[in-house]
Amino acid sequence: MRMALAIGGIAFEDIRISFQQFGELRKSFPLNAVPTIEIGGVVHTQSNAMTRYAGKLTGLYPDDLWQAFLCDEVLGIIEDTSNAMMKTFGLEGEEMKAAREKLVEGPYTRILQILDTRLQAAGGEHFSNGRLTVADLKVFVWLRSLQSGILDHVPTDLTSQVAPKLVEFMNQVAAEPRVASYIAKLA
Repeated sequence: MRMALAIGGIAFEDIRISFQQFGELRKSFPLNAVPTIEIGGVVHTQSNAMTRYAGKLTGLYPDDLWQAFLCDEVLGIIEDTSNAMMKTFGLEGEEMKAAREKLVEGPYTRILQILDTRLQAAGGEHFSNGRLTVADLKVFVWLRSLQSGILDHVPTDLTSQVAPKLVEFMNQVAAEPRVASYIAKLA
């Protein structure tokens, strides 16, 4: 959502909180969770709803119903990956290692293969609409996190081993000038 708003030229206040701050602020959020967005003085939730809203504001969401469906399918797939990973947070040692290895061997490998298939079916460059959409951005962010090494027991080369075309896709999105500019500002 942040990237969509930024590359779409929509001004917003980007508030990031630390893990410690989250513990303190959690009860002030509608579902005791992030992300949230405040619009008109009301705090709203649900990552995909916020992402679609940002996409519609910025032209990064398809108008065509079928293309919107394809976009939404990818948003949901990535949301499922986040939910699966969240279940491993708080685990430690061998319990975390076993849970993450199970994710890598099962759902994550399957999801990478599905995304690769969806991308190829859509022409190989974008997941829907033949151009950059919020689906591309959400997959891009997820793939970057997989390769970053921040997820203990998730091999950084998982994507290149399972779905190398997705690495090409990620590099293509990263080279898109608006995305590259946004990433540069975060560094």
